[in-house]
Amino acid sequence: MLSIFTRLPWIHRTLIALCSALIVFALLFLPSPESLQKNPNKLQVGRHYPLAINSEALSPGSTILPSAILRWEQYKVRSGESAAVLFQRIGLSARQLYSLTSSNDEINKQLSRLRPGDELQFGFDDNNELVQLKRKLSAYETFVITQSENGYTSEIDKKEVFYQYNYAEAEITSNFWNAAMSAGLSANQIMELAGIFGWDIDFALDIRFGDSFKLLYQEKIVEGEVVDRGNIIAASFINQGTNFTAVLDDNTGNYYDPSGRAMKKAFLRSPLDFRRVSSNFNPRRLHPVTGQVKAHRGTDYVAPIGTPIWAAGDGVVEKSSYNQFNGNYVFIRHSNTYITKYLHLTKRTVKTGQRVKQGQVIGTLGRTGRVTGAHLHYEFLVNGVHKNPRTVSLPQSQSLTGKAKQTFIANAEIRLQRLDRYSQLLYAK
Repeated sequence: MLSIFTRLPWIHRTLIALCSALIVFALLFLPSPESLQKNPNKLQVGRHYPLAINSEALSPGSTILPSAILRWEQYKVRSGESAAVLFQRIGLSARQLYSLTSSNDEINKQLSRLRPGDELQFGFDDNNELVQLKRKLSAYETFVITQSENGYTSEIDKKEVFYQYNYAEAEITSNFWNAAMSAGLSANQIMELAGIFGWDIDFALDIRFGDSFKLLYQEKIVEGEVVDRGNIIAASFINQGTNFTAVLDDNTGNYYDPSGRAMKKAFLRSPLDFRRVSSNFNPRRLHPVTGQVKAHRGTDYVAPIGTPIWAAGDGVVEKSSYNQFNGNYVFIRHSNTYITKYLHLTKRTVKTGQRVKQGQVIGTLGRTGRVTGAHLHYEFLVNGVHKNPRTVSLPQSQSLTGKAKQTFIANAEIRLQRLDRYSQLLYAK
């Protein structure tokens, strides 16, 4: 071995000697691993040690049994059925209902306002004790009542909601409602669309053959399925050749035209949901009772007796009274400029001097006073002069200004471009 080492080149012998010296130094002078341990009370593998546990930290605030071991029963609320009647029908005691409703105000509110058709799920344990009760509020919200040590607790279980856009358009060939239904709109969407443009268009009288509309709206998606329709994002309505456009402002929840002017006016175009107009504004109308030529200074709206009559705008009731000609009537002063009058009501629900808001019910349609049939006679005065309620230029509500207007106009441009793009993609002509 020594002879082999001596025959090696000198540089190899030097390296071997240096490595050997380092190994000897490490063995003799470096400390052992045991001596490097700072904590002498180290744990040993395989040995059992006591562990202190805070039992209070493991005690839950409520006892919730897994849904899998509960027996679930589902019941639908019947017409005229209260929570007490429902509980009696399914075999639960009045004491059980009291225990629920006295636990907190929200449980009391939910069980006190059941509506026919509501579905409730009852979860029972093996002892037939009520542990959970669920009331579905919507496709993505459920009110959940859970048994706890101190009675019952409640929470609203919410599913994550996603949104997507959808589009519809139609041309009117018979009436607006049929056209909207054929376009796939729901009844709520039809009323919403009419509400957006109802300040400029009288949907009972102004709609014509060939009018058209298109709209972009939201759909709510839960667990991959469309569960509801959301807001109308942008819409366009062509009525008798005039194009009306409205875009939703996310900050206010109101609709404005592309320049930021409010679609909502200071007055409703018509103060009720009517079926037809029996007599228009006419300065030289032949009176149907007296047979004399007398100016008809308003518009007569025909609808069933009892139909709610709305205040056309914010204001103060100048007069709420009765006489043999007007029957029950209400006059509202909206400013120094405008007055609206409502005649022949069955009953009045406001008093002289009372402040009212636009859309507030002020009475119901009737046939009191000098009339030939049930209707509302509606007058609109500007500076004391009678104007045609159907054609008078209505004052604008507050429009957007400043930075809010600039932001809206930018967003409106994007939404209207999307409205046109959907129209081109889905209804290419």
